[in-house]
Amino acid sequence: MPFQLLISICIIVVVLFAALIAILSRYRKCPADKILVIYGKVGSDKNGQTRTAKCIHGGAAFIVPVIQSYQYLDLTPISISVDLKNALSKQNIRIDVPSRFTVGISTEPGVMQNAAERLLGLKLSEIQELAKDIIFGQLRLVIATMDIEEINTDRDKFLVAVSNNVEIELKKIGLRLINVNVTDINDESGYIDALGKEAAAKAINDAKKSVAEKNRDGEIGQANAQRDQRIQVAAANASAIDGENSAKIEVAQSEARRREKEAEALRQATAAEAVQAAKAKQEAYIAQQQAEQTRAELEKATQQADIIVKAEINKQQAEIAAEAEAEVTRRKARGEADAIYARMEAEARGAREILEQQAKGIQALVSAAAGDPQAAVQLMIADKLEELTRIQVDAISNLKIDKVTVWDHGTQEGKSSTAGFVSGLMQAIPPMQDLFKQAGLEMPSYLGTPIKPPAESALPDETPQ
Repeated sequence: MPFQLLISICIIVVVLFAALIAILSRYRKCPADKILVIYGKVGSDKNGQTRTAKCIHGGAAFIVPVIQSYQYLDLTPISISVDLKNALSKQNIRIDVPSRFTVGISTEPGVMQNAAERLLGLKLSEIQELAKDIIFGQLRLVIATMDIEEINTDRDKFLVAVSNNVEIELKKIGLRLINVNVTDINDESGYIDALGKEAAAKAINDAKKSVAEKNRDGEIGQANAQRDQRIQVAAANASAIDGENSAKIEVAQSEARRREKEAEALRQATAAEAVQAAKAKQEAYIAQQQAEQTRAELEKATQQADIIVKAEINKQQAEIAAEAEAEVTRRKARGEADAIYARMEAEARGAREILEQQAKGIQALVSAAAGDPQAAVQLMIADKLEELTRIQVDAISNLKIDKVTVWDHGTQEGKSSTAGFVSGLMQAIPPMQDLFKQAGLEMPSYLGTPIKPPAESALPDETPQ
């Protein structure tokens, strides 16, 4: 019995020890130069989305058996040689940019997650090729936005632009840029060499010009000093001894001849220096001419592109201006049409108002005539009778008769023919009864009895002269 109990205790101890060993074997520590990636069922993030992996840099974690597993990502820097050739710059000149990039897996939380999702399980060579493709594309993109002068002289600006573009793209796959080193820049057209020769020639010419100017200033200063000295000495001697004037004159003449020879020597030296300076300028001009020819070709291509772009812009501006002018014409026409419509509408309202007032007046007149329209019309005509009579009289008031010859044959019914002619002339004016008849009315009895028409009688012949 004690022996069996001892065996049971030993078995339990062994099982517990094995379980402890198994548990300890699933507890993994992460080295400083690696990232521990735990995948499988790793829970959710802060937004409640299921995570594909859990990344740990520094520290340790327990790997749950069966439902979780792990791998390591190496943080060792990766050096990538990028020999970019025939990259097109902003000036349409192809250049070679050999460079070396140093990258590594990033330890930032979000970028580290990208590395776990995109680089886990890849070999070092595969990671290098993937990063190299990204660097090639971004390097070409940066070169296409810069001039050769900026790339060649302002390396800091070029490297900052490359670093920013490459860093953004590398973070998408979990990498970060550690260092960029551009060794040398060359171009197939010789433009960079021409720029170097131009700068060297300019520096040499400036130095030669400075030396010549200093020598000239020294000679001129020395001659001026000697001249001042001789003048002062001659003046002192002349004031001290008047008798030595003739000798001083000879000395002055000798000095003049000497200065003349010195001036001639100085002129020859200056001419020689000018010849040497001209040769140096000629060499500089030749180098500058070659550089200008290259620049002229570039300027020609740039001008052609500018002309085409400007022509396209002018075309679009003309189209926009024509459309704007057409829109102004349309709006002006709509405004004029609205004004005409408003004027005609106002005139129609005025005419309508007049007709309505006339209708109200006629309605009041009919009401005044006890509802008899015929009587109302007679009242209206009676109101206008004076004006109608005046119009009839005015019809013959201005009639001019120069001469009337009447052959009077005697009397007719107690009235002479002349009197009958005048009476007939007066009867040419329609009487009131005829006016009513012309208006389609009958003269009312309160205006008088109708006049019967007179019997027809023979009138004398009338011949107006």
